Amino acid sequence: MRRRATLAFALSAVLAALSGPAFAADAQDTASTPGTSAAGTLALQCGRLFDSRSGKVLGAHTVVVRAGRIAEVRSGLDPVAGAEAVDLSGRTCSPGWTDLHVHFGSQSNPRSYEEGFRLDPADFALRGTSYARKTLMAGFTSVRDLGGEVSLNLRDAIEQGYVEGPRIWAAGKSIATTGGHADPTNGMNSALAHLVGPPGPTEGVINSVEDARQAVRQRYKDGSNVIKITATGGVLSYARSGDAPQFRVDEIASIVETAKDYGYKVAAHAHGKEGMKRAVVGGVTSIEHGTYMDDEVMGLMRKYGTWYVPTITAGRFVADKAKIDGYFPEVVRPKAARIGALIQETAGKAYRGGVKIAFGTDSGVSPHGENAREFLLMVEAGIPAAYALQAATTHAAEVLGVQDQGALEVGMRADIIAMPGDPVADIAATQQVDFVMKDGRIFRRPERP
Repeated sequence: MRRRATLAFALSAVLAALSGPAFAADAQDTASTPGTSAAGTLALQCGRLFDSRSGKVLGAHTVVVRAGRIAEVRSGLDPVAGAEAVDLSGRTCSPGWTDLHVHFGSQSNPRSYEEGFRLDPADFALRGTSYARKTLMAGFTSVRDLGGEVSLNLRDAIEQGYVEGPRIWAAGKSIATTGGHADPTNGMNSALAHLVGPPGPTEGVINSVEDARQAVRQRYKDGSNVIKITATGGVLSYARSGDAPQFRVDEIASIVETAKDYGYKVAAHAHGKEGMKRAVVGGVTSIEHGTYMDDEVMGLMRKYGTWYVPTITAGRFVADKAKIDGYFPEVVRPKAARIGALIQETAGKAYRGGVKIAFGTDSGVSPHGENAREFLLMVEAGIPAAYALQAATTHAAEVLGVQDQGALEVGMRADIIAMPGDPVADIAATQQVDFVMKDGRIFRRPERP
């Protein structure tokens, strides 16, 4: 299949147009505007500060930002010599959040299943730029994009300053088995499937230990930052089962072993119990969704140190949409109604069962930019607000394997957001983010009265 190359070419053309003289000049002007650049020194005067290490909201602090990093964290709101003050005295400052499960290449709608045949790669790429910006403005300064060919090029465009969006760890094409969730030929008629041909490791479809190694190496060649496997069936794929295991343990272990050679961590989409067990024993870093997780699976996850990323928002979304005639194909609808409704309950049980939880929404299934709704749903499930906020800060950084984000400390990336209210006392405050800084650059400021 040539979809990956075609998409890359299409997005390159899009970005070439966007990077013309007019756009480049505009981007340069924006970056050099006082108070928006990583150049110079900024002093963020925070009325409250969320300490992601302790999970507590502290009193007034001043965070000094220089060259895209946190240079000082001072108690109180005293002026800082030589620094431009940013008044956030009526707000709680927090490390920028990380969503560990998004898909910038799509967003669910009643026509999602036909769009893959009707739209061009450039259409998805341009939509992705909008989704990325919405996510950043909601307070999410980093994401893991777990499946979608747009993400690789979008990541690069954001890093190069052509597009506004969060920092992206991109999986590129998910790794599946033949007929499994993420097999790109699922749902095609026989004539079209024959024309396309059977996908293999290059297209992210494997059926052996050898294929597994090749698929990981192809992701390295493509430029991925993380590996995503679909360890069980899925809700939205054109297949009957949403929870049957779809890999053998030796295949998963081969993926994990090969991934380690390249410094990759492995995320496993999984709904069914047997698929989760195989993924955990195979050595994956995280289980995504985890719908039918039970005490046995939880015990294995505690033993192996496996993280859990619930994605309650997506579960709630698909369960609601399953009630609407015609929104999903009939093969998908019962899975969406059954599986989607269970994830929130599972998340609560996992927290009480001592499983390590990190933050992820599966946005793209649910609307982009509404990522913070996950905080409310986590709290509804019985997860304390402070823990939910840590799931999107320190826990997320640990899942990614990075040491320089997730906390407001000297030397960390200046990824800082702010919101009115106290999110630990009232998690609904997370819906009101009105200040966003990434790498020392301000992307959103509170509106002046």
